[in-house]
Amino acid sequence: MPDRGALHGRVAVVAGATRGAGRGIAAALGEAGATVICTGRSTAAGNSTSDYDRPETIEETAGLVTRLGGTGIAVQTDHLRSDEVRRLAGRVRDDHGHIDVLVNNIWGAEVLKGGPADWNTPIWEHDLDAGLRILQLAVTTHLITSHHLLPLLIDKPGGLLVEVTDGTAAHNAGRYRISVFYDLAKAAVNRLAFSQGHELAPYDATAVAITPGWLRSETMLDNYGVSESNWHDALAGDRDDGRPTAPPGFASSESPRYIGRAVAALAGDPDRRRWNQESVTSAQLAREYGFTDIDGSRPDSWRDSD
Repeated sequence: MPDRGALHGRVAVVAGATRGAGRGIAAALGEAGATVICTGRSTAAGNSTSDYDRPETIEETAGLVTRLGGTGIAVQTDHLRSDEVRRLAGRVRDDHGHIDVLVNNIWGAEVLKGGPADWNTPIWEHDLDAGLRILQLAVTTHLITSHHLLPLLIDKPGGLLVEVTDGTAAHNAGRYRISVFYDLAKAAVNRLAFSQGHELAPYDATAVAITPGWLRSETMLDNYGVSESNWHDALAGDRDDGRPTAPPGFASSESPRYIGRAVAALAGDPDRRRWNQESVTSAQLAREYGFTDIDGSRPDSWRDSD
């Protein structure tokens, strides 16, 4: 189990905390006692939603953070709108004065990415508007967020910036990933950790790109008609509920809390500067720091897929 007080007194902003990896990261930071500002577009008020038709809200995430021992604060923010992120930065400055951890987890393009039948569509046949929006959601959002919030992280030494992506820089370098747009988006986020790490180093701050493995997000669990408590049932070959059977690789999938514990472990490491500009997996950090997923396992779907 994580050290419940390891991050007490620390302030984190998880940009894109509504669901999936973002919710898992916010939850794990809460487990360690941090104050976590949870941002996203989907709110309980229903006045704004993400590109997904999903029920999760940032208020739910903030509540989870608090139940786990931290302090969760929900702030509705569209990270494509510079004015909204500027207001977020102003509120954080007024209420907390400083950020210890910034997590750029904004994505929102899972639907635009499409399913396997849509993959490998060449750029001249790909829907251009959809492709450009993938890049906006995956890259432009991160740039806007860093621009407005990093000044709150560098005013004291020791800050941590986490860029969440899909695939390490080494893994992606020699592989085509789904489409030109998706491939570029995920390579760019890895590079953002490298370039921002260069700029943060003089301020004794650290930037790291982290990729989860096969993530048991809310969407993924719904796709297979299972929950976190019975996800292994998706691997059964004799399903009679009309849901698809998950491929064997799903056996080494991970809960969103696993990458969350990776971020929490980094945030609690006084020597985290050794990771500056690196691109790593949640499993790699689990081996380094000794944490496990919520079921006590230590999955590594990247290793198992190679």
